[in-house]
Amino acid sequence: MNLFTPYQQRSLSLRNRLVIAPMCQYSAREGVPNEWHSVHLGSRAVGGAGLIIAEATAVSAEGRISAQDVGLWNDAQRDAWKPITGFVREHGAIAGVQLAHAGRKASVHQPWMGGGPLGEGEGAWQTFAPSAVPFDRDWHTPVALDEAGIKAVIDDFRAAAIRALDAGFQLIEVHAAHGYLLHQFLSPLSNLRDDAYGGSFENRTRLVREVLVAVREVWPESLPLWLRISATDWRDDGWDIEQSVALARMVSSLGVDLIDVSTGGVVPHVKIPLAPGYQVPFAARIRRDTGMPTGAVGLITEPSHAAAIVDAGDADVVLIARESLRDPYFPRRAARELGASIDAPVQYQRAW
Repeated sequence: MNLFTPYQQRSLSLRNRLVIAPMCQYSAREGVPNEWHSVHLGSRAVGGAGLIIAEATAVSAEGRISAQDVGLWNDAQRDAWKPITGFVREHGAIAGVQLAHAGRKASVHQPWMGGGPLGEGEGAWQTFAPSAVPFDRDWHTPVALDEAGIKAVIDDFRAAAIRALDAGFQLIEVHAAHGYLLHQFLSPLSNLRDDAYGGSFENRTRLVREVLVAVREVWPESLPLWLRISATDWRDDGWDIEQSVALARMVSSLGVDLIDVSTGGVVPHVKIPLAPGYQVPFAARIRRDTGMPTGAVGLITEPSHAAAIVDAGDADVVLIARESLRDPYFPRRAARELGASIDAPVQYQRAW
């Protein structure tokens, strides 16, 4: 059963191909993770996944999606992550983190408070983007980043990567998907610039490439670096699979070890054909055309489906998101249903 075979990434060996996808919890104060994050991530390590990726972790205060996002822009945040990553590693999983900047989709309420932009008197902050175009009607109008602002973003990713290593993380995923800042630069729907960071494919991908180079400069060669992208904007005039394939070819020489393939998010009101595994063909296409390892994610809820994706060679790993919120022990259930063996903590072994 390929789903439960180890997967080597540089010096690391994931105990299986099931990965817990980064999922924002909107539960931090001043960017500092707390007991909620410890239990949330720790329970999924006990649950048997090979890799646990912490939620979108802001590289700067203005890069948060909400005021309740976690971060890695200061040392207090770094130190608060240490016991969490230690617990994850102690229980056999790899501890990963997704580094992110929300761009024009920053300064919003928590989802259960509506998720819309913060208003006056609600602690709103200035947002930034490649162009001064809001995400949607009644959203904040972002400031277009100038050359100094772009350099600051790159420096923030580099500094966050250093703190991630010190915090005990073993894998970094750079977030260039779901309509956040790096995706905003990639997509012609949100990037209307006419300078070196806009217009052509080469220019629109420049910031992503520069961020990856900056992170890889400080991230050890022995540890993996992943990139999450949205393979399509689900609009004919947006970012698409052809550009995603071309980007994957470019970043393979920059030290990226795997493309985590999602879709959408840069503009609202698009029609997405939601169905189990609806994003898997994009991961399969990138893997087939470039030879880059890929991860598949999106409405994958059944163990047999996850196993079939890996067995077919459509992706190297399967990322489980909302199903792991419903069942933190999904990998153990999957192993049982598929007839595979998986170690359990000594405290739980009598149940197996």
